[in-house]
Amino acid sequence: MRRKTHKISGSARAAFMASGCAVGLLLLSGCSNNIQVRGNLPDPEIVGEIETGVHSRRQVAERLGSPSAISTFEDRKWYYVGQKTTQFAFFEPEVLERNVLVVTFDGTGKVDETKAYTLADGQVVDIVSRTTPTEGRELTLLQQIFGNLGSNVPGSILGGGVESQRPR
Repeated sequence: MRRKTHKISGSARAAFMASGCAVGLLLLSGCSNNIQVRGNLPDPEIVGEIETGVHSRRQVAERLGSPSAISTFEDRKWYYVGQKTTQFAFFEPEVLERNVLVVTFDGTGKVDETKAYTLADGQVVDIVSRTTPTEGRELTLLQQIFGNLGSNVPGSILGGGVESQRPR
């Protein structure tokens, strides 16, 4: 018995190779470095123009935009926070740049002080892994599943309890 062989024409082969290359490039583009900028990264030249005792809150907001956060208990401090990260494929993102600008205002609403912090000024904070104990018993899975059996009043499951609540 002879096997039939199918020959692929040159143009079909070229189209197949081109589509294979296109799919390969599309898959590789998902692995490219992805740079993301989040938050508010004010221009250092504009920050340098802000003078203490001269500029008001409104003028600072006009130059730098609205702050990322305002201090919780008093609105004397404005925080401008921004960072630039890169990520390759599915790996953890890497922080390239992080800037925090703190603008402090005095009682009259004028700039009292500006401080700039970078990634080098940051500190790693260890998260506490303790758990808070709760009152009560520890129940197993079976105790949780079958714990309510027999706790219902007879007749209330099928609606018998409704008739006892009707006015007579």
